[in-house]
Amino acid sequence: MPVKVDGKTAVLTRFEKRSGENNGLYGEHISTVTTEDGRLKGFVRMDLKNVVTDPKVLPQPARAKAIADGYLTEVASDLLQDREILWVDVHEETLRISHGADSYQDVKVQGMKVKSRNTRTGLYFWVIVGADEEVMVFERDIRWIIFPGKRGTEKWLHDAWLAKKLGGELPHSE
Repeated sequence: MPVKVDGKTAVLTRFEKRSGENNGLYGEHISTVTTEDGRLKGFVRMDLKNVVTDPKVLPQPARAKAIADGYLTEVASDLLQDREILWVDVHEETLRISHGADSYQDVKVQGMKVKSRNTRTGLYFWVIVGADEEVMVFERDIRWIIFPGKRGTEKWLHDAWLAKKLGGELPHSE
């Protein structure tokens, strides 16, 4: 689906289970945002593997940083050169599990977020590593509005934002 990211054309691609289980907004999915020339701007892997009841099972900060470094080396090595790591801490998102047509349960997926800033551009980027030690989220080139202190770049990978933007339903591709 074509989208705009900070005024530039990009493509949002969302993959859901063929079975239909836990599909739709807030459900399990893998999504990407790429620029017209193919540069990965963001990736999210929301699945039940990352439902965590005890944050102690998450990778320790040093391990999360090492995994993030490996991922960035592979997919966005340009970000490593001018990186300032701001913090490494637990991050939480909501995932909806379906229990039939009109019944669901919200659960929390957690990962260890390595948040960084590109000192050359002033833009932010992060990698979130799940309990399975795999990357569950990557976002880059995020513009931040200092006052009132909120994200300026569109949140195409975030279902709560998508629900507001798209009126509560995902467009279906044929």
